[in-house]
Amino acid sequence: MSEADRLRILYVDDDKDIRHIVKLSLALDPGIELRLCADGAEAIAAAKNDEWRPDLVMLDVMMPYMDGPTLMIKLRDLPGFADKPFVFVTARAREADVKSYHEAGAKGVILKPFNPLTLARSVRALASDPKP
Repeated sequence: MSEADRLRILYVDDDKDIRHIVKLSLALDPGIELRLCADGAEAIAAAKNDEWRPDLVMLDVMMPYMDGPTLMIKLRDLPGFADKPFVFVTARAREADVKSYHEAGAKGVILKPFNPLTLARSVRALASDPKP
């Protein structure tokens, strides 16, 4: 596996079961390196780690204490995160909601429930898409 094929992902979701499913789903792609966080505070701490930087950040929209859109803003303020692609993973998928995620700067939206067998392919497609 070449360095170009590697994709580091930071995934944040308060639901332990969903984190586990995402972990198993993304493990189907050996080039994906995943870090999991249960909430915004944990994600901010992980993002400040200079030894490991994600290429893409995936956020649950509805989390207690700090929702996904708020977390995206806070992460974008950190050094090295201003231009990172962010993807929301959510069951909140009304057309107006999805439009607001894109307007806020999300690269894409993955709807829950997602297909675990195609999640890695969907994430890779979002990561490689040159469109903002």
